[in-house]
Amino acid sequence: MPHNPNKISVPDWLLRLSRRPVMLTWIYVAFWCLIWLDAHAWFRLSYLTSAIGFATAVPVCYFWIRHHRNSSLIVRRAVFSISYLPLWQLIVHLPLLNYSYSLSATLTQVGTAGAFFLGLCWAVWWIDRETKRVPDPKTKKTVWDPRQLVAWYFGNKNNKLRQSIFTLMSYTFMFGLMAFFLTRLSGCSIYESPLGGGEETQLKQIVKIQKVINKKYVINPYSSILFNPPPIDDVKLQVLEVTEHLYKIGQGKGDGAGFSAGTTRGKVRFIRLKYDGGDWEQDMDRGSDLNLLTEYGVRTGHPVSDRPEPMEIGRLKSFPPRKSPPMVYMTGQQNINVSEKEIKVIRSYLLEHHGMLFGDNGGSSGWEGQFVSMMQKVLPKIEPISVYLDHTIHRIPYPLPKLPIVAPHGRSNALGWVVNGRLVAYYHPGDIGDAWADGHSGVPRDVWESSYQLGVNIIYYAHAEYNKWLEATKK
Repeated sequence: MPHNPNKISVPDWLLRLSRRPVMLTWIYVAFWCLIWLDAHAWFRLSYLTSAIGFATAVPVCYFWIRHHRNSSLIVRRAVFSISYLPLWQLIVHLPLLNYSYSLSATLTQVGTAGAFFLGLCWAVWWIDRETKRVPDPKTKKTVWDPRQLVAWYFGNKNNKLRQSIFTLMSYTFMFGLMAFFLTRLSGCSIYESPLGGGEETQLKQIVKIQKVINKKYVINPYSSILFNPPPIDDVKLQVLEVTEHLYKIGQGKGDGAGFSAGTTRGKVRFIRLKYDGGDWEQDMDRGSDLNLLTEYGVRTGHPVSDRPEPMEIGRLKSFPPRKSPPMVYMTGQQNINVSEKEIKVIRSYLLEHHGMLFGDNGGSSGWEGQFVSMMQKVLPKIEPISVYLDHTIHRIPYPLPKLPIVAPHGRSNALGWVVNGRLVAYYHPGDIGDAWADGHSGVPRDVWESSYQLGVNIIYYAHAEYNKWLEATKK
């Protein structure tokens, strides 16, 4: 058959369409949305990868700003307004490369306020334009259209003012609804421990013998100085005490250090809960969470995540019962304000998802009362007990001679909430998060070392108990 030059094949059509800037931009928008969803819901990419993904918005925004530099004023304003969103997200995520969560949170709040007022300006512009464009009705029927000043709910006086108030309230409601929806995105959250096995045992101390041979001394026998020279080959035995991983630290039967119910892609992660009323992010900017996570990986041999994870309490319910985090962390020194809904989420997480809450008093005598009061709402029938040094959480894998206290804030012992023989919540009174932070807050070596050991013990205890539950309930 002769070739028809007017007939365009599908591949040619797609090729021509893909060369159009609008089509390429829509493809990029889809890519950007995936990056945004991962950064806020899926958490599969590293901070660096997310930042690079968001940075690709810069050339796209620059292209469209230059493309419309000679367009009308309203078009240029629209381009700048649309460019605001991806550039704002880039600025928010850049501080996370240095784990500056406080700065990122501040930029998020400032950017949200900017987005609100930017959208409000467009809402006011639109309603004003539509009011001038839409003609008044010629009939006396009841008017519902908010674009018309004669709408019945605007009344007979100050119609323009009432229309403006209506626009503000409607826009605020829609913005709040969208913000609520976006902040509640949970994605397909799962938590998987690293696959392996091992013994629940202490890290054994062993003794090595090292020969130390003193140097030979050549003595002048005619010297006027009289002393007894040491033997030529004086050998001294020096005892060196070191810690070695003589045992594979883990739980269950499996190859390598880990947990028998884990997966090959599983990693130990450190999740910190966000809450209203206090400084939930305390010491995060100083690397406390990441430092502990790194120490845990080095000391146990378990694969660990390369970043800590701040998380809203409500997101805990997005994890399936058998794919939930074995432990979450909470700290601060101000107020703990949690809603009744969040109380139910924590209760479900502890009891139904077999999780554990680790609370660390970040620096005030009042925070203990806040934490205990919250736990009374979460577990009203469970009374806190003292967790003594002979408890497993203080013995495995590191036997602690005493509870490490960085800064005392009342009591000197830990508290625990026990359900069916398992610690579901552990409260530490002495701000060990300070000892994990960069520089260890100036505390002595023995204090920050024992603080690391306690942190390792708590993470391990939660994962081991969770693994036992998974094995016991395996179908």
